[in-house]
Amino acid sequence: MASTTTRRTGSDTAPTAVAEAVRPRAVVVLGILAVILIGLNLRAGITGASALLHDLQEVLGYGSFIAAVIPSIPTLCFSVAGAATSWLTKHLGVEKSILLSLVLLAAGLLVRGIPSTGMLLAGTVAGMSGLAICNVAMPSFIREHFANRTSLMTGLYTVSMTTGATLASVLLVPLAQLLGSPSAGLGSIGLLALVAVLGFLPLALHAHRNAPRESGLHISPWPLLRTRKGLLLTAIFTLQALLAYSVLSWFPYLLTTRGISASESGMMFGLMQLVSVPSGMVIIAIGSGPRRQRPAIYLASLAMAAGVASLLLLPASWAAVPACLLGFGLGIFPLVMVLISRSGRSTAETTAMSTLAQSVGYLLATMGPFGMGLLHSATGDWTAPLALLLGLALVQVAVGHLLTAERGRP
Repeated sequence: MASTTTRRTGSDTAPTAVAEAVRPRAVVVLGILAVILIGLNLRAGITGASALLHDLQEVLGYGSFIAAVIPSIPTLCFSVAGAATSWLTKHLGVEKSILLSLVLLAAGLLVRGIPSTGMLLAGTVAGMSGLAICNVAMPSFIREHFANRTSLMTGLYTVSMTTGATLASVLLVPLAQLLGSPSAGLGSIGLLALVAVLGFLPLALHAHRNAPRESGLHISPWPLLRTRKGLLLTAIFTLQALLAYSVLSWFPYLLTTRGISASESGMMFGLMQLVSVPSGMVIIAIGSGPRRQRPAIYLASLAMAAGVASLLLLPASWAAVPACLLGFGLGIFPLVMVLISRSGRSTAETTAMSTLAQSVGYLLATMGPFGMGLLHSATGDWTAPLALLLGLALVQVAVGHLLTAERGRP
């Protein structure tokens, strides 16, 4: 890393692995609990909204433009708020930044329980901004606390994340029906975020008491975009995010518009999330070595392409087929997070790479959910949006090929 992008103090030179070795057992346990609780929250608020999107539009009465905007808010917030994470972690530290993000997430999700379009939009912006900070900070948190077990902890993190998403997909529609309001059902996810705040608080307090007085290493993320590694990691993250959030935002709605009931659409959405849990572990297992990362990326990307193609070609009654294929394609996310976690030689460098990949990636990925919504409204059909997603899934194969060639170089 160029010296012009860093500032070092004496406290920065201690290897993270050594710090992990001497960390108290209670802190390690708290770290594992934090990974699980945070993971459970990081997609539940998004998939819950997707499962209820059709009902929310009917009850609140907003038009097609707002319907296209709502699924686009997460990726836009991930870009804008995520870009500030490197600055935030520099001044507050990783743990306190994550605690702040969880408080923002819980507040935003609870606000969405108020039956108003304005509160739905405001709560989504606040909650997704909290998610953005968490998304960017988590690779650094895992590197800092589990430097020797990044693949294992990233796997645990993503399994927790997809578990939370699956539960939200399956349970929120019947819960909203039980409560008599889709807004109330959506707001209930905020209770899970409150549990994460309480679970993470002891770790943040420990970090505050033991924080070094001097500011540590800081690396600006933006010069990394001029490097081959930074460009390719940002590209692969952009593509997987665009594909994932397009699917996560519109899959249940797409099935509903094709005549499947909201409950059955939620079940198919839950099936997709459920498949993504073991698929993520399989993709990490295949891609654990440098020479096996390319076939792992090929496998996930081609599964995503096959899932999109099946949505184009198969009748709605065969929804389980695209659900399983798309779920397997979503398994690329933990592998990309592992690549980011291993991309730097220090926590600050990893934070910089994570900030770059996620802020730029999510900004570009916003075009996926928003564009799908507008294209569907303009054409009255899902053919054009799905054809574009299919092309992007094939582009992801090519970017993965270049990325793994780069990682194979000395």
